[in-house]
Amino acid sequence: METMNSFGAGAPANTKGRDLETALQRSGFYPRLVADVVNDALDGQAPLSHLVHLETHFDRTEVHRHITVLVLTSEMLVITHVDDHQLDESGEQMVAQVSTESVPVSQINSVVLSYIYSQPQDYKPSDPARELTLSIAWSGGQRVEMGPAACGDPNCDADHGYSGTIAQEDIALRISAEAEGLQAVADAKAFARALRAVNTGAGSPGHPDAGPGRFPAFGARLGRSHYRR
Repeated sequence: METMNSFGAGAPANTKGRDLETALQRSGFYPRLVADVVNDALDGQAPLSHLVHLETHFDRTEVHRHITVLVLTSEMLVITHVDDHQLDESGEQMVAQVSTESVPVSQINSVVLSYIYSQPQDYKPSDPARELTLSIAWSGGQRVEMGPAACGDPNCDADHGYSGTIAQEDIALRISAEAEGLQAVADAKAFARALRAVNTGAGSPGHPDAGPGRFPAFGARLGRSHYRR
């Protein structure tokens, strides 16, 4: 197993850096490359919390993977996204596309969590969410979803125009317990809690990833469509 650089070198967050390195190693997606890119984007700032999200998609005979890494410091949110693509049919020639974006915590406008629970009629406080979507907005960009409008009459065939919803988001990650395990959902929730605490000036969040340091932001918006599932 390859050894990666420490995150936040020179900062008092070595434990959190090791936790992040372990998470990247566990993902198995070019861990040394991803670690070096993230470490460079942090620019010496120590991580407070992180979220590593790996996705795999199948396109006919090809398998496409991409990873999104969110790292929070006390000042920045660092978002790193890496895709891989094969250049030949045998898959021997590969290329990695990398983007990073650094967002000052003060610029984050909203942190939205959407949950899905199964069998809500039998809900107990100990029941975990089966799925969680984390949406973070900072640039003022908006997503519009439109559809034909309808009235209450099922027999009406008149044209009622369109209706829709406008949602503000720069990045949205969907974490499913079925695909990634209950711990992945819990980790996403903990990261959102840490982000809210830093964003609102509530101080260091009290969760397993908390620690001294700053909050880096996410890199260039190249390939942002990959952030969503």
